[in-house]
Amino acid sequence: SVEELVDLFLGLSIEMDEAQRYDELARYNRLFQRNRAVLDELKRREGDQRRVLTRFYDHPNLKVRLDAAHATLAIEPEQARRIFEAIAQSDRRDYSGDAGMTLWNLDRGVYKPT
Repeated sequence: SVEELVDLFLGLSIEMDEAQRYDELARYNRLFQRNRAVLDELKRREGDQRRVLTRFYDHPNLKVRLDAAHATLAIEPEQARRIFEAIAQSDRRDYSGDAGMTLWNLDRGVYKPT
């Protein structure tokens, strides 16, 4: 179900955050691939169900917010952009860099979310 996919997305994002913190690159990559499959399935669902991930825009875990913004950028561009802007201003260099580069690429037309 969509709710099961949303729960899986959340769990994978949290695990990816942990894997990144402990420099477990192989684990992170496996989790990333699983998360990509979840997002692809949500996108295939009628009405593009990635939209439900906006509920994580205010999640306490910064990685979850970042992943939700990436996942919803094509369908909620203004809201997702605000999340990227806030994260880019944070003191978490690992995620602020990602958010800042996403904004830079969006502004220059290099990144076109689908």
